[in-house]
Amino acid sequence: MIEKETDIQMDLNVLEEVKKEKLEVAAEDEVKEKASSDRDKKKFFYSKKVCRFCTGQIKPEEVTYKNVELLRRYIMPSGKILPRRITGTCAKHQRHLAEEIKKARILALLPFLAR
Repeated sequence: MIEKETDIQMDLNVLEEVKKEKLEVAAEDEVKEKASSDRDKKKFFYSKKVCRFCTGQIKPEEVTYKNVELLRRYIMPSGKILPRRITGTCAKHQRHLAEEIKKARILALLPFLAR
């Protein structure tokens, strides 16, 4: 009889420990979920970039190989052409811009590589 009571008591103790562990895990999951949701909110909040050429801030006629100051805005310090996702230009104007940058490089108005 005493053995049965101790077995029952041990089972109750084990159940209590399992419940405590489940509560701890649930609390940790809530903290992780909250942190990840905060990160997600920050990650996806950005302002939509609009093509400066389409909006009329810069006239497409101004983009020539001779206008070096304008072309330098669209080149990284290392000499690479900045991608569309960074500058916000549309595909049409990005192609035109790249052509003019390449022309300026060939005429030695812009560097191929920064030193």
